[in-house]
Amino acid sequence: MRLSGKNAVVTGAGSGIGRALAAGFAREGAGVVAADVHAETAEETAAIIREAGGRSISVRVDVAQRASVEQMLSAALAEYGRVQVLASNAGVSGGYHFLDLPEEEWDRVLGINLKGQYLCGQVVGRHMAAAGGGSIINTSSQLGEGAATPSRAHYLASKGGSRMLTRAMAVDLASHGIRVNALAPGLTETNLTRERLEEPEFRRWALERIPLGRPGQPDDLVGAAVFLASDESAYVTGSTLVVDGGYLAR
Repeated sequence: MRLSGKNAVVTGAGSGIGRALAAGFAREGAGVVAADVHAETAEETAAIIREAGGRSISVRVDVAQRASVEQMLSAALAEYGRVQVLASNAGVSGGYHFLDLPEEEWDRVLGINLKGQYLCGQVVGRHMAAAGGGSIINTSSQLGEGAATPSRAHYLASKGGSRMLTRAMAVDLASHGIRVNALAPGLTETNLTRERLEEPEFRRWALERIPLGRPGQPDDLVGAAVFLASDESAYVTGSTLVVDGGYLAR
């Protein structure tokens, strides 16, 4: 019960990595706010947690809109009184050759993946600063750490930006007792990647590059996230923890 006595907000909690993190935090004793742009899937996650004996509420949130993020925090405080952990996990992907990349698609991906982490980090961070500190975990990507891949300019920019935003937040918020770290998943089997992983050629190409020989599963991220959320990582801030099956080690 490494998160006993703590409360956590998880964005993008309606499926995939976000659902796994929300459930994992609850198993470690945290009260959880499962937040997602889709209210139905957020409630599904909260219901799964409650059925397993944990504490959870669901909230609909559009992380690219400040008013929506503020409403998410208000709901969290109304239920739990304080938030000590924020997993800023909401994200989207997409593929366009750079010369064909529409401006609205750039704005959509950067708005959710990067602006969303800025807004959630600032809104929840202000509460944490007034309440005695906390831990913020931004979901980045192994693709923000290594070589670029084709037709992903907007996604790569958002994840590279997340890495540096995490460092900047860590420096600015340390004096408030707030630690800020990033979690960088490798290729993980979620709704965003499942269709691509079902293509035999792509799956073979991808698995040849992962030393552990398999794609990640959402639960593979839970241990790392719990470590960053808990007091076990009390002297860790400004870091990116890569969970990629060894992909970047090649």
